[in-house]
Amino acid sequence: MIESIIWLLIYICLVVGVAWLVLWVLGQIGVALPAQVVKIFWVVVVLLILLLLWRMLGPIVGSAPHLGR
Repeated sequence: MIESIIWLLIYICLVVGVAWLVLWVLGQIGVALPAQVVKIFWVVVVLLILLLLWRMLGPIVGSAPHLGR
């Protein structure tokens, strides 16, 4: 379990690093992206990370008893 969480954190770091590297390379070669496009790009990255978290932690959270039911 702990090993899976550590791997998940490594994957999150890699996803964020690759996303930042893509934006940096585009900036270095002279492709000027509008600020709104960069914001949308980061939103997609965050949604991807939330999907990774959900797939990893969903079964753990879903198996907990619900207090309201």
